[in-house]
Amino acid sequence: MTKIMITGAHGQLGTELCRLLDEKGLDYDAFGSQELDITNAQMVEKRFAEVQPAVVFHCAAYTAVDKAEDEGKELNWLVNEQGTKNVAIAAQKARATLVYISTDYVFDGTKQGEYQVDDPTHPMNEYGKAKLAGEQAVQQIMDKYYIIRTSWVFGQYGHNFVYTMLRLAKTHDHLTVVNDQIGRPTWTRTLAEFMLYTVQKQVPYGIYQLSNNGACSWYEFAKAILKDKDVKVSPVISAEYPQKAYRPKHSVMSLDKVKKTGFKVPTWEKALNQFVNDVTTN
Repeated sequence: MTKIMITGAHGQLGTELCRLLDEKGLDYDAFGSQELDITNAQMVEKRFAEVQPAVVFHCAAYTAVDKAEDEGKELNWLVNEQGTKNVAIAAQKARATLVYISTDYVFDGTKQGEYQVDDPTHPMNEYGKAKLAGEQAVQQIMDKYYIIRTSWVFGQYGHNFVYTMLRLAKTHDHLTVVNDQIGRPTWTRTLAEFMLYTVQKQVPYGIYQLSNNGACSWYEFAKAILKDKDVKVSPVISAEYPQKAYRPKHSVMSLDKVKKTGFKVPTWEKALNQFVNDVTTN
């Protein structure tokens, strides 16, 4: 395996990816935001000159979706658009392959069926708009790239919905969760495995959509997370739980293109059970 570089190495996905590469015995250079500020073009250029990567897993991102609407708006665009542009320019100069992680929020969530990779994008919040701008920068700058859109990410290394539900269940006997937003949960392990798979199997370059198999509402997801806990979970509509940023109502992305590569996608239920087993036994 050729020289690997990881941005955002201390985040939820970056940490999972490092763990996977360690298990596989693969060498890599991993940088968190302190070691590699992707918004600083000179620092990016310097790091790329030192590492001279052949593969770049670009996990660095601004992901505070609600803050991105106001107080974090400038930083959201600086990281997700300009930062990605800086990484893409340096990666192209190094003739490297870039793997960029995007989001289901590039869609507006009004489609009833599954979103295909080539469906028209129409982001409705600042985070989605900036991530789409990052996609476009990668497409314009890079020759060799994979854009992987994902959704509802959970994993061992960071803040996410699964941890929130498990934490709330310790102090509440009744929780309410929205039941009118439908999507696909994604385990960071599955996502990290597909990121590595694209490069190792040299699947065709382009846009992919990767989540775990199956779809559910946040309420159904919460019920599955708390199935062994002594807590009641009730459904509510989004209007009863207002948030700053618009959330797509139906953001189920098609996994067909991923499946055609031969990658086996576990169901979200299986992934959730494996994850909960891992964090409770370790």
